[in-house]
Amino acid sequence: MSASSPIMHSENLTPPPYLKERYHLRQWLGQGSWDERMVQFLQACVQSRLNIFVAGGTGSGKTTVLNLIANMIPNEERIIAIQNAAELAIHKKRLIQLETRPANIEGRGEVSMRDLVINALRMRPDRIVVGEVMGGEVLGLLQAMNTGHDGSMTSLHANGIRDVLARLEAMAAMAEAPIPLLTIRQTIASAIDIITYQERLQDGSRKIVKVTEVAGLQGDAVVLNDIFEFRQTGFKEGKIKGRLTATGQIPRSLERIRAAGVELPLDMFTPS
Repeated sequence: MSASSPIMHSENLTPPPYLKERYHLRQWLGQGSWDERMVQFLQACVQSRLNIFVAGGTGSGKTTVLNLIANMIPNEERIIAIQNAAELAIHKKRLIQLETRPANIEGRGEVSMRDLVINALRMRPDRIVVGEVMGGEVLGLLQAMNTGHDGSMTSLHANGIRDVLARLEAMAAMAEAPIPLLTIRQTIASAIDIITYQERLQDGSRKIVKVTEVAGLQGDAVVLNDIFEFRQTGFKEGKIKGRLTATGQIPRSLERIRAAGVELPLDMFTPS
């Protein structure tokens, strides 16, 4: 392997101790972090190969949610997982893991996230899963999503749904070649289908507080439609009270979901 080659791990390597436990949908359901309708919708999005971004603040559970969603990918698909450190716990048969590598003491041999995204595109993946995007590599991932690598997913740090767009624009601007802002927004609007946003609430609980659809570009602004959200109703005995509910918006992506052979009842989008 050359000095510039990515660090590759097969699925047979022993994972770190903290990754030995599988992430369970039921565990998060039991904690009220999401509900059955939300899970059913996200499973349909994965099955119909929509591109998903998992966003949230520090300690909000981004990695957990990304692992849960990535494990919804069908077993027969070839997955390339890209990460800075071993945080992803994807239990699939056809998984190839790539990790970044810092430069040596001579300043050579570095393998960046951008390098790994470029390498992943040459490896004929069915899906690309990036642990977390933090810089200019996001532009390569967005372009991959726009050129046939549907069903890809990643996480990123953000402090709100609108902040996701601002962060993506800032990261895309870090790419080597300067790109006009409108072009970046057009790329974001055509590449991303669904954004989940989770928070660690005041009582310490972690919840997906929004599942939002990217509904295209209107003028020079990216249009967002909230499909599910958490509505707080009070605070009692140190615990936040509220409910996860549909907003009443019918997602535009429902057509693509049905075209993929997945049927979702319309009443699941009716507010509780």
